Amino acid sequence: MAISIEKMEKQRDEFQQKANEAKKKRDRLHAQSKKLADERDALNARVRELRNNVKEHKNKRDELNERVKHAKELRDELNRNSEQVRKKVKELEKKRSAIIGGVNISRLKRELKSLEHDQMTKPMSQRKEKELVEAIAGLHFKIKENEEALNRDPELKKAIEEDKQIKQKAEKQHLLVEKLAKQAQTEHDLMIDLLKESDESKQRANELQENIVRIKIEADTVHKNFIEYVDKVHDLDRKMDKMVEKKQRTNRLSDVGVTKKEANEIFDRFRHGEKLSTEDLMVLQKAGLI
Repeated sequence: MAISIEKMEKQRDEFQQKANEAKKKRDRLHAQSKKLADERDALNARVRELRNNVKEHKNKRDELNERVKHAKELRDELNRNSEQVRKKVKELEKKRSAIIGGVNISRLKRELKSLEHDQMTKPMSQRKEKELVEAIAGLHFKIKENEEALNRDPELKKAIEEDKQIKQKAEKQHLLVEKLAKQAQTEHDLMIDLLKESDESKQRANELQENIVRIKIEADTVHKNFIEYVDKVHDLDRKMDKMVEKKQRTNRLSDVGVTKKEANEIFDRFRHGEKLSTEDLMVLQKAGLI
C-alpha cells in the first residue's frame, strides 16, 4: 500500500527534528571535548614547566650536596689538626706542670666544676656554703696562677694560640656545612613538592584525555545518527518530489483529454454553422484545431 504524501511529510518532519537534535548534541559534545582538550593542554604545559623547575632544583641540590661534601672534608681535617695540636698542648702543659711543681691544671678544673655543681644542686648550711665558696675561689686563683705560669712558656703559648685558631676555623667550617646542608634540603623539599604537583597534574591530564576519547566516540556515534536522519530526509524529499511531479503530469494529461473532447464538440457546432464565443475559439486554439 502506497504511503500518502501527507504521511511522508510528517515522517520527514520527524526525521528533520531528530537530525536537528543530533546536530545540537554533536556540537555540544564537540564543544565539551574542546574545553577538556584546552584544560588538558594547559595541564601538560604546566607539567613541562614543573619538570623543568624540578630539574633546576635537583641540579642546585646536587651542587650544594657536593659543596657540603667538600666542606665536611675540610671541617674534619681541621678537627684532626685540632686534635693533634691539643695533644701537643697537653704534652707541653704536662712538661711545664712538672717544672712548676707538678700541678695538674686539668684535674683542678674538674675539681672546680664538681664543686660548682654541688653549690648549685645540693642543700647545705650557711657555714658549709661559705666553706664551699672559699674553696671555689681558691681553685679559681690556683688555676689562674698556674695557667699564667704555663703561658709564660713561649712554645706552649704558641701551641695554645694555634689550637684556638684551628678550633675557630673548624667551628666556622661546621657552620658552613650546616648552612649548605640546610640549603640543599630546601632545594630537595622544593623538588619533591614540584614532583608531587607534576604527578598530580599529569594524572589529571590523563583522566581528561580518557574523557576526551570517550566524548569523541560518543560524538562520532551521534554524528552518524545525524547523517542517517539527513539521508532519510533527503530520500523522502526525492520521493515526494517524484510524487508531485507524477501528479502534475497526470493532471496535465487529464487536462489535455478534457480539452480535446470539448474542442471536438465545439468544432462540430462550428461546422453546423453555430456562432462561437471567444472562449470557444480559445479552446479550439488550445486543442490545435485552428
